[in-house]
Amino acid sequence: MSNLRKKLTYTQIIVLSFLSIILIGSLLLTLPLSSRSGEWTPFLDAMFTATSATCVTGLVVYDTYTHWSAFGQAIILVLIQIGGLGIMTCIAMLSLILKRRISLSERRLLMQSAGSLQHNGIVILIKQIITGTAIVELCGALLLAIVFCPRMGFTVGLWNAVFHSVSAFCNAGFDLMGRYSAFSSLSGDGLYNNPIVMITLMLLIVIGGIGFLVWNDVIKKRTSFKKYEVHSKIVLTTSALLIGIGFVLFFIFEYKHSLAGMSLGQKLLNALFEAITPRTAGFASVDLNSMSDSGTLLTMILMFIGGSPGSTAGGIKTTTFVVLLLCALNSARRYGSITVFKRKLDQNTVAQASSIATVYAAGVFIAAMIICALEPYSFTQIVFEIVSAVATVGLSTGITPNLCAASQILLMVLMFAGRIGGLTFVLVLAERRINVPISRPTVKILIG
Repeated sequence: MSNLRKKLTYTQIIVLSFLSIILIGSLLLTLPLSSRSGEWTPFLDAMFTATSATCVTGLVVYDTYTHWSAFGQAIILVLIQIGGLGIMTCIAMLSLILKRRISLSERRLLMQSAGSLQHNGIVILIKQIITGTAIVELCGALLLAIVFCPRMGFTVGLWNAVFHSVSAFCNAGFDLMGRYSAFSSLSGDGLYNNPIVMITLMLLIVIGGIGFLVWNDVIKKRTSFKKYEVHSKIVLTTSALLIGIGFVLFFIFEYKHSLAGMSLGQKLLNALFEAITPRTAGFASVDLNSMSDSGTLLTMILMFIGGSPGSTAGGIKTTTFVVLLLCALNSARRYGSITVFKRKLDQNTVAQASSIATVYAAGVFIAAMIICALEPYSFTQIVFEIVSAVATVGLSTGITPNLCAASQILLMVLMFAGRIGGLTFVLVLAERRINVPISRPTVKILIG
């Protein structure tokens, strides 16, 4: 075992760890104990659920409340927490609890799993991640319990509060609101107009989606934005702009569509929620099938961009989006180097950002062609599910449970690739390789 571990790269260990957790979760969810009916769940359906939970996506083939028992829901919650924090972070937490020394190789694994650029101080960072996660999720659960406990009873309400707090913070999108209407998410029983529930979930989604490194920066430097690292400045600025612009556009696009019938205050609240949840939480406060074409396209764009590196969110990430945008602007202006916040970006960063976006886009196009050939649904519905899967969002037009086995397997692959793909791709590109000492002739080709 030790020899095998030495032969594997850190990236391969992380990938195999995710696969192992998914397999264990799948086996547990197939058990009669996990289903509300007490019957065996088909392995493919259990594996789809385990993949979605571990990859913090939220796409489901069964309504989480109506199909899964309390034990099954607990398994899903554990998978969400492991997938959100990162498997290596959870292993480190156990090591710290058992007071076991963390080796240098394990520190490097933690560095890559947490999205850190250096392994110095990584154990302290992991402690802060674990502590911060516990505090934020606890606060979120207490706020949600204010609404859920009077509605559902103390025990059930508290369980729902904990489940939705963890699901929101980890940007998973799993919910237990099927008690009111299957697959209704937050659009049932008036939760969409409850400010405590909506604002709490939005805060949890945003905090979980900005990334652990940004947390650390904000805690250390407080409100002194000028002293923040460039990474934190990009993440916070881009996140604020995407939420703000998305809020205004959703309010305009959906005023007479998915927001129709609501009061002005409810429309403003839900427009803000619709701007935040695609980043990549997966909760829905409105019927997605009632959205306008413009709103649907805007949702797919926000899903594709996703959250930030080193966070619980998916997508190509906000920093990748900014780098590509700056690269396009510089190219149009014929500038040389790319600068942001008075710092010049490394060229390798630009190349990696282009590669990640290209891989994600290629995955969407290839999957769309295959699933469109297999399914009778519209192109928009299929692409929406695909982007939701690869960006680990979980928003759905409702077609996922009705897809054939081949389409569901492809969505599982996309969810898995979306959770570890961007990180894996960057690490592969960053690995040191032997350069062949050959200088090739330079050539220019026509572009555009």
